[in-house]
Amino acid sequence: MDYITVKDAVEKWGITPRRIQVLCAQGKIPGAVRFGVAWAIPKDAVKPKDGRCNKKKPE
Repeated sequence: MDYITVKDAVEKWGITPRRIQVLCAQGKIPGAVRFGVAWAIPKDAVKPKDGRCNKKKPE
């Protein structure tokens, strides 16, 4: 299996390196593996849906 770095994922998905690290740590990127302080992300991984959105307030 081919892997990419967090830096490569930043360029591919357009989100911050820290956000990608958090997603890896939370297990939201299937197949991501940690090597010391670095993450290896499967090359064919898809960007997870952002679940941080707030619900609309009632009017």
